[in-house]
Amino acid sequence: MAPAPILESIVDTVQPKKDSLPLPDPARERLTKAGIDLSDGYPYRPAKPLYIQDVYKIRSDDRFYEDAGARADKSKKNLLSAATKVTDLTSHIGTEIEGLQLKDLTAVQRDELALLIAERSVVFFRNQDITPQQQKELGEWFGEVEVHPQGPQVPGVLGVTVIWPDLQAQEFPASFRRPGGASRWHSDLVHERQPAGITHLHNDTVPPVGGDTLWASGYSAYEKLSPEFRKLIDGKKAVYRSAHPYLDRENPSAGPKYIERIHPLVRVHPATGWKALWVNRAMTDRIVGLDKAESDVILNYLYDVYEKNVDIQVRFRWTPGTSALWDNRITIHNASWDYNGKHPRHGTRVTSLAEAPYYEPSAPSRREALGLLGEDEKEALALAAAGSN
Repeated sequence: MAPAPILESIVDTVQPKKDSLPLPDPARERLTKAGIDLSDGYPYRPAKPLYIQDVYKIRSDDRFYEDAGARADKSKKNLLSAATKVTDLTSHIGTEIEGLQLKDLTAVQRDELALLIAERSVVFFRNQDITPQQQKELGEWFGEVEVHPQGPQVPGVLGVTVIWPDLQAQEFPASFRRPGGASRWHSDLVHERQPAGITHLHNDTVPPVGGDTLWASGYSAYEKLSPEFRKLIDGKKAVYRSAHPYLDRENPSAGPKYIERIHPLVRVHPATGWKALWVNRAMTDRIVGLDKAESDVILNYLYDVYEKNVDIQVRFRWTPGTSALWDNRITIHNASWDYNGKHPRHGTRVTSLAEAPYYEPSAPSRREALGLLGEDEKEALALAAAGSN
């Protein structure tokens, strides 16, 4: 894989530091069982790139990508028949599967899982016995695993990022009024040339109460818009920026800058062929070609559509040993910090990179494709189509 050598070749870096925070017992037991070497400290912190030019180089070339879900049998019979129970948590988003271990899925079942995630946006598996190594191997099935230049990693398993809010709070203190950085609606790695597809977060340690994660459906957010408004944003592009800023080597006194990429506001998922709204308040900066005031009005409305319609959201309560797999191309998510750091929360995350986002005018919405449109929706679509002629 290309990213690791490039990261190692970066000369201008900030040196990593040792961490002294006690590792939660369930996390330690899982990591020790997996053979992870904890003797040199945990987690491993890669040397952070200091300059924006170096980060742009990490994944600057086009990569071949084939969506695993596009290979799957549409019935998903091999996956679903092997489960003891399959439960849709809401009408529009979220499914929980029982009776399966992710580490034991066959190639056919993995493809069908990718399609299920593409259709239901996020899929949950409780009571998973999975090592970071097995988590990474599953992630590689879905695409190239992202090696985060800023993120703490499981020692010896590059590409498995440690998600440990207590550790992050040491650098960026959190409070009730200003909770942690993941406590905002966002989608992962939107600034990449080929952004994130499926993310797999396995939480081995969770608070007894609180720490839920919420997801919202991009398919449904798009469908909440009137057909005339959809025509306004279809085909438009926006600037998406990184979560982390960097210095410009050629002009360091100018202050930190963000990685920026231009992608479509509305994208099509390659496995389902459905349109989804793809914006998030944290990292979508501006619509290309519009004045800032115009862009802000439209984007703030689109953020509200995503964030304020509770019927297109799912809120999930974690239990120890649970895995969530979601598709960043069709969702935004938000981690609740309502446990206020009073209890440990620890997990490992693997994110698989996908295709360069694209828009296809003839693609249907999810409700259109599934024949779910009400009479009012059909009438509005017909009027919009007539207005285009």
